[in-house]
Amino acid sequence: MTKPISKDIKTNLNHETATIDWNELLKHFARGVVINVDAGMDLIDVAHGMATDDVKTMESWLKDGTVRRASDNDARDWTAREPLFWCVVAAPWVLVQEQKDPASLH
Repeated sequence: MTKPISKDIKTNLNHETATIDWNELLKHFARGVVINVDAGMDLIDVAHGMATDDVKTMESWLKDGTVRRASDNDARDWTAREPLFWCVVAAPWVLVQEQKDPASLH
């Protein structure tokens, strides 16, 4: 018996996460493909929702603002602070979640 497809997608997405700094993320922001995921959300769950086209769930997250396209205000803030992010690609989108505690990356 094979694993469910969605579990394989989640596993693959999880293996494809990485940390990224603002300087590396800037080129993706300039292309308009950065999606900012609230710190209280599970980044892999959000990427899975996008990858599997879970419209109902994505609409809910977009409506409540926990998942949103990165804004110019975000870019200004990130330029000033230079934070680190958890990052995963759900093509064509680059999903990021700012790491509030850089020590958690080690």
